[in-house]
Amino acid sequence: MELFFSDDKNRLTDEIRSLMHDAAVRALTLEFSDADAEFDAKSADAEIGVTVTDAEEIRQLNRDYRGVDSVTDVLSFPQYDDMEDMESDFEDGSGTVLIGDVVICYDRVLSQAEEFGTGVKREFVYLFTHSILHLLGYDHMQEDEKREMRAREEEILHEIGVTR
Repeated sequence: MELFFSDDKNRLTDEIRSLMHDAAVRALTLEFSDADAEFDAKSADAEIGVTVTDAEEIRQLNRDYRGVDSVTDVLSFPQYDDMEDMESDFEDGSGTVLIGDVVICYDRVLSQAEEFGTGVKREFVYLFTHSILHLLGYDHMQEDEKREMRAREEEILHEIGVTR
C-alpha cells in the first residue's frame, strides 16, 4: 500500500502521514478480509493519492466535479464504481490497484480542529479516513448509511490510536 502525497507547503507531518497510511491499511483490511483469510493490505500493490490544498482550489474542484460552488473539507475521487471490481483486481494480482484520490482542504482542517476541539492531527486523519471509506463505496446520504460509515470511521480511528 502506497500513499502519494502532494503537499507543496509541507503541512503534513511524518506522524500524520504514517497515521494516514495506518488508516488506509486498516480500512482495506476490514473491507477485504473474510472468514477464511485476512487481506494483507500493508503489502498490497495499491495506491492512493493524497493532496492537501487551500479553500479556493477545493472550491473549484467541488464546483467542477460535483456542481457545488462552495468550499468543502474533503473530496474523494474513487477509481472504482463497484467494489467487486476492486476486489477482483486485488485477487488477480495483475498490477497496481489504483484506489483513488483524496483532496483535503487545509483551511477547513484548521477551522474544524478549532471548532470541534480535536486538534489538527486528528482532523487530518479523520478527514482522510472519511474519504478512504468513500473510495471504498461508503456514503452518508441516508441515515442508516451515515450510521454505518460513522461506526466504521470510529472503529478505524480507535484501532490506530487516534481518539477525540
